[in-house]
Amino acid sequence: MDLALSPRYAAFAKEVRAFLLDHRSQWPGPGASRAEIIAWQTQLITAGYAARTIPAAYGGHGAAPDILESRLIAEAFIDTGAPGPLGGQGVSMLVPTLLEVGDEAQKQAWIGPTLRGEILWCQGYSEPGAGSDLASLTTRAYEDGEDFVINGQKIWTSTAHLADMIFCLVRTEPDAPKHDGISYLIFSMKTPGIEVRPLRTMTGHAEFNEVFFTDVRVPRTQVVGGRGAGWRVANTTLKHERGMLGDPHAAEARLAAITKLMREETLGGARLIDNPVLRDRLMRLQGEVLAMKANGLRLLTLNLRGESPGLAGLIVKLQGCELNHQLAALAIDALGELGILYHDSPRLRADGVWQQRYMFDLGLIIGGGTAQIQKNIIAERGLGLPREPKLAAS
Repeated sequence: MDLALSPRYAAFAKEVRAFLLDHRSQWPGPGASRAEIIAWQTQLITAGYAARTIPAAYGGHGAAPDILESRLIAEAFIDTGAPGPLGGQGVSMLVPTLLEVGDEAQKQAWIGPTLRGEILWCQGYSEPGAGSDLASLTTRAYEDGEDFVINGQKIWTSTAHLADMIFCLVRTEPDAPKHDGISYLIFSMKTPGIEVRPLRTMTGHAEFNEVFFTDVRVPRTQVVGGRGAGWRVANTTLKHERGMLGDPHAAEARLAAITKLMREETLGGARLIDNPVLRDRLMRLQGEVLAMKANGLRLLTLNLRGESPGLAGLIVKLQGCELNHQLAALAIDALGELGILYHDSPRLRADGVWQQRYMFDLGLIIGGGTAQIQKNIIAERGLGLPREPKLAAS
C-alpha cells in the first residue's frame, strides 16, 4: 500500500507550512491582546486554514470539504508550533449549531463575528439542581409584550465573566413535558439583570461562574430553532461540545509537546525519554492518540457522506477527556519534583502549563457530561444494552 502523498497534496502541505512559518512574527503568544488574536484568526480564515468549509456568505473561507486537506492543515500547526485557529464555545459549539438549525438572519448576524473572535460566548446549561438531568432545569421565562422575561440561575458557566453573549436554555412552556417546554435563547451578557459570580477552582483560576438572572428581558425573536424546541437544539450543541472536548488534533499536539519535553529534560544526566518506564508510558499513550486520530478521520468521512456516526461518535468525549488527563499526568510524573511546583517558582517548566492542564482536565472528565453518564450513553445508545433499572418508590 502506497501511503505517500500525491503531488497535489504534497504541494498543499508545503504551502500550509510555508504560510505559518512566513507569518511567525504575527503569531499571538501568551498574553496576546484580543486584537492580536482576532488579526491572526482573520488571516487564517482568509488563507483557508480556519473555518475552511464554512460558507463565505457567513464569514468562513468557503472551500469544499476535503478530509486529507483538513488533516494536513492540522499536522502543519502541530509540526510548526503555530497557534491554531480559535475554538471554544462560540466557534466550536454555537457556529455549527446555527449552521444546522439557525435561521438565515441568525446565521448572518452571529457566525462571522464569532468565527473572527469578535464575539465571545458562554453556555447557560447546568443549574444547581439540573446537571446530569439537564431537562429538569428551572430557569424560567414569561412573555411580556415582544420580550421574554427570564429569572433563574446557571452554574459552572465557563468564561461567563469574559463573554459578550450567551446561548441559554430557559423553560418557556411551563405546562409542557419537561423535554418539550425548553427554548434555546441567545442574548447579550450586558443585558440588565445579569449577575456573574466567579468560582475559583483548584487551578487557582476562576474559569467557571455562577450566573443569576433577575427580570432579564430578551426579545422573543432571539429563539434558535423555534419556541419549545430547545431540547433538540441543545442536543445539537452537546454533540459538537463532545467533539470539541475530544478533539484528536489537540491530543496530538499535547503528545508532541510531551515528547519534546522528555527529549529535553534530563534526570541524573540521562534524558527522560531514555527512561524505559516513562518511554513505555509515552508509547502506550501514542498508540491511543493514533487510534483517536483514526476515529476522527472516520467521523469526518461519515459526516461528508451524511451518515450517522453511531458508536464512533459516542466514544469521543469519554476517550478524549480521559486521554488528555493521562497525557498531562505523564508530564507531571516525568518532571518529578518539578511537576509539583506551581505559580511563580524559578524552576517551573513551561509556565506551569502541565500542572494547570492536569487539574483542569480532571474537571473536564466531569464537565460536558460525566464519564459515568458518557458510559451509560455508549452502553444504551451505542451497544443497545438495557437501561439501568430505577429504584421503586418507597
